[in-house]
Amino acid sequence: MDGMRRRALFMSIFAAMSVFAAKAQSPAPIVVQAASAATVSSNSASATTLAPAAQDSEALQAALKSLQEIKATNEQTLKKQEAALQQLDELQKAADQVKIFGKRG
Repeated sequence: MDGMRRRALFMSIFAAMSVFAAKAQSPAPIVVQAASAATVSSNSASATTLAPAAQDSEALQAALKSLQEIKATNEQTLKKQEAALQQLDELQKAADQVKIFGKRG
């Protein structure tokens, strides 16, 4: 009985520590304020301001393309899994029929 108490105590301490560690690892949200149109137009070096925006746009396009490729791959995987599940269902039905016919004979 004493061993079970120790195990329960150890598991509860471990669970509590895991919860605190999970909370400690969650990142704080980053808040970025949008640049106003007046700030961008009033800058004399507007070309240097637009260059990072173009790079950000390219990065977003690349990220979007990557996400679309991942989505397509996931859809293919889901189709394969659906086909495998259908085959397993058919095998289960066949196994059930074999059991039924085996009991009759």
